[in-house]
Amino acid sequence: MKKLVTHCEEYGRLSRRSFLSGSLVSASAFILGNAIVSLPSWLPRVSLADPHVGPRGDTLVVVFLRGGADGLNIIVPHGDDEYYRRRPTIGIPRPDQAGADGALDLDGFFGLHPTLAPLLEIYQAGDLGIVHATGSPDETRSHFEAQDLMERGASEGGDYSGWLARHLTSLDTGNGSALRAIGVGDMLPAALTGAISGTALKSIAEYHLEGRDERIGEMQALLAAFYNEKDDLLAAAANQTLASMEIMTSIDTGRPPAGRPYPQNDFGNAMQTVAHLLHADVGVEVATIDVGGWDTHVAQGSSEGQMANNIGQLGEGL
Repeated sequence: MKKLVTHCEEYGRLSRRSFLSGSLVSASAFILGNAIVSLPSWLPRVSLADPHVGPRGDTLVVVFLRGGADGLNIIVPHGDDEYYRRRPTIGIPRPDQAGADGALDLDGFFGLHPTLAPLLEIYQAGDLGIVHATGSPDETRSHFEAQDLMERGASEGGDYSGWLARHLTSLDTGNGSALRAIGVGDMLPAALTGAISGTALKSIAEYHLEGRDERIGEMQALLAAFYNEKDDLLAAAANQTLASMEIMTSIDTGRPPAGRPYPQNDFGNAMQTVAHLLHADVGVEVATIDVGGWDTHVAQGSSEGQMANNIGQLGEGL
């Protein structure tokens, strides 16, 4: 059987302008202003800008909805009768259905889930694009296998690096920042596994060594000397961590970026962390955020329920 290749052979062939003008219609990626927020991380074939854009250029923000988010109830094909025949109990009502909390119409056929109302004005202003039919060609029923394929941007076997790491490797921006790639959370996602090292963090304010303020500098110097006894991968990781700490101390997190409040929940806090880093212009080219809780099963609901709550938090944070 001929191997199916699905990774990273078309970087640079698609401009951001042609991508935005040609993308519309479903529930996989949201393009907001100058950043792209993708749901989930399945875009290994897209070049966002000319590689020689300087220290940073555009920033790619990837939001991964883990657990199998139901795209047909996020971006609703309300113009398709088959959707309602197949989903008599969980389908989102049509926009014109009386007495129902229906889909928010986009183009006469597709609509947003009603809890995504915060995004409707952005879409109508032309600052939000929606792309569909971009899932994995693999028909596995395992969420874990599917997530792995999405994060690697590849079919079974072959390259086990992450597509975001390969994306960064393909660029030549001259950006030497220790925070070129960040993952908001306890650990880096598989999409950032590769030659370009990323930094995992949950909080900018808490990304530091513990100890008395007057001893922190001494502790950092001792750690640097200890890890740099050998020029190896461990030394490189330690140096990147120490450099990241130094950068974090210069970032003002006392107020929301640009004075805009963020929702007080895990996703809102993660988005605010990314916004602080971008506002500080510390060289971030890729940022990832994982959002769990999408494996809803019988608790999914329709316009209300567990998934509606998840979608509502997603819309507010975006």
